[in-house]
Amino acid sequence: MPHRFRRSGLIFSVLRLPKFSNGRRWSNQKVLRCLHLSNTLDIHYNSDRLFKENYGQDISPTASRQPISEKRKLWRTDVIGKDFYDVATSARDKDQAKHAEDILFEMFMLPETGLLSIGKFLAALRVIGISKHDPRLSEFMDGLKEIHRSTQYEGSPETLKLDRETFKRVISPNIVLISRAFRHQFVIPDFQGFCKYIEDFYWKIKPCTEGKVASYIPQLARMKPDSWGISVCTIDGQRFSVGDVDVPFTIQSCSKPLTYAIALENLGEQVVHKYVGQEPSGRNFNELVLDDNKQPHNPMINAGAILVCALLKTLVKPEMTLAEKFDFTMNYFKRLAGNEQLGFNNAVFLSEREAADRNYALGFYMREHKCFPEKTNLKECMDFYFQCCSMEANCETMAVMAATLANGGICPITEEKVLKPDSVRNVLSLMHSCGMYDYSGKFAFKVGIPAKSGVSGAMLVVIPNVMGICTWSPPLDPLGNSCRGLLFCEELVRKFNFHRYDNLKHAANKKDPRRHRYETRGLSIVNLLFSAASGDVAAMRRHRLSGMDMTLSDYDGRTALHLAAAEGHLACVQFLIEQCQVPVDPRDRWGNLPIDEARTFGHSAVVEYLESAKAVKTDDELSRSEDSDEEKLDSEVKQTVKTKANESPLPRE
Repeated sequence: MPHRFRRSGLIFSVLRLPKFSNGRRWSNQKVLRCLHLSNTLDIHYNSDRLFKENYGQDISPTASRQPISEKRKLWRTDVIGKDFYDVATSARDKDQAKHAEDILFEMFMLPETGLLSIGKFLAALRVIGISKHDPRLSEFMDGLKEIHRSTQYEGSPETLKLDRETFKRVISPNIVLISRAFRHQFVIPDFQGFCKYIEDFYWKIKPCTEGKVASYIPQLARMKPDSWGISVCTIDGQRFSVGDVDVPFTIQSCSKPLTYAIALENLGEQVVHKYVGQEPSGRNFNELVLDDNKQPHNPMINAGAILVCALLKTLVKPEMTLAEKFDFTMNYFKRLAGNEQLGFNNAVFLSEREAADRNYALGFYMREHKCFPEKTNLKECMDFYFQCCSMEANCETMAVMAATLANGGICPITEEKVLKPDSVRNVLSLMHSCGMYDYSGKFAFKVGIPAKSGVSGAMLVVIPNVMGICTWSPPLDPLGNSCRGLLFCEELVRKFNFHRYDNLKHAANKKDPRRHRYETRGLSIVNLLFSAASGDVAAMRRHRLSGMDMTLSDYDGRTALHLAAAEGHLACVQFLIEQCQVPVDPRDRWGNLPIDEARTFGHSAVVEYLESAKAVKTDDELSRSEDSDEEKLDSEVKQTVKTKANESPLPRE
């Protein structure tokens, strides 16, 4: 009888067929081993699904705004343990399934002491991209510090060695994140391999000596031209940094997409774009020009950014003073950055204000054309604009900001919803088309990802739904973009399919770091074997036309022909042998042939066909052998005649 398989158990169902053909029963250990690939491919962590299954309702819309510690109280470790090893197929299997904490303890337990080394555990998390300073691990780290104090343990909390029960108690509040990490259920499964490429790009680009440091104010002119740093933060909070990532710098024009996002969040798209356009200007970023509607072309050029600051100053909480509005904006920036390091450089602010003739000219020009909202104080508006540009951060802070934009407005390390998805979409659209000064068009063509550069050498790069990246290198090209930053982005899209218009299925020369290492090949085998087991000739034909190797087998050596024969699908068997020319007699791990499967399950028509196909194959092999013998004999005769002809004396004249 054909077996009906649920999707998540597909590989288990396909691989358990040998149990019937040789009469042996598989142990639970083998079942779990078989299902390992199924887990990798089909069982994805879904917190909303688990919450609904166990509590009978969806997570409320306000839940994402709750503090992390409050949200974690909603979770029971038994729920997570169930999902961590969701492979049980019977009551006996479920009894043997272990909780996530127990599995993690046994993974890192020292055999000689029976204790778990916290240092080894944290190092393993770091490889996956989760730092011990991650705010989502705060309860875990606080628990370690408490144990360290109470036991008066020598050394730091990272040197602790815990027994099973203590470890389970400490890790319990953060088991959701940690179990996802060790199951590689983050957006970049092989994060260590991805980081190796980023580090290679760093060292490849570091010798670049092109470009000049901005010199219009002395604070920027003093920047070291050999400074170079890259920081990455994924939407799951995986972090990696290399180079001068702790050196503070002013964010300059990288503040423009952030202030635009705050304006959208508080005023809405209709109000903001009543005052500022959405088109690339095609002109210099600080040119005295407006569009046909007498508006700045977009918020990414100086005129548009000044107008956005006027909207924030005048229309958003108008009762606030300039100092209060600065604190309000700084707080927004900190939320975007997950409360990472963020400061203010007063010296740069004063220098910017003193060297701002062009920006003041833009302000007066827009006031002449009545671009500003009513009651706008131009002097305060300009000061607020310079303050935003003079905020100070480093690569790691800016990478989290970029990751928040990549994550639809939710900060990946605090899980706080800072911006609405619609606001983020508008910000990224304009970063893509207008974010790189007069190089924006070429950058969109070559790199194809949203980015924003600043004259301090910073570049804010957003790969939507994947990660945020910040690069920093002060030397700039003639258009004001970081030379090393541009080279890095080009290397990134040359190696990975991050360009917005890269084909995700057929870009053979590019890597997709979002896929598991063996996911593509595993899915191909699953699809082929499932088609054969279900008798779907149309699907088999599609696989054949796509160039798939129809002799692919699972790790037990079972091919599509084995499954089609076992299920009695004669049409599939005929298609595989006649159209695909697959071998008639492949053996699996247990030495079983497809004809053995057909005999075991009583499919006489398939048995007769395979016997005839094998006979035809034997006849063909004999015929080819005879033809080969005849060709060999003819070749020997010709060689003999040629040899004798060479030995005969030449005639004389």
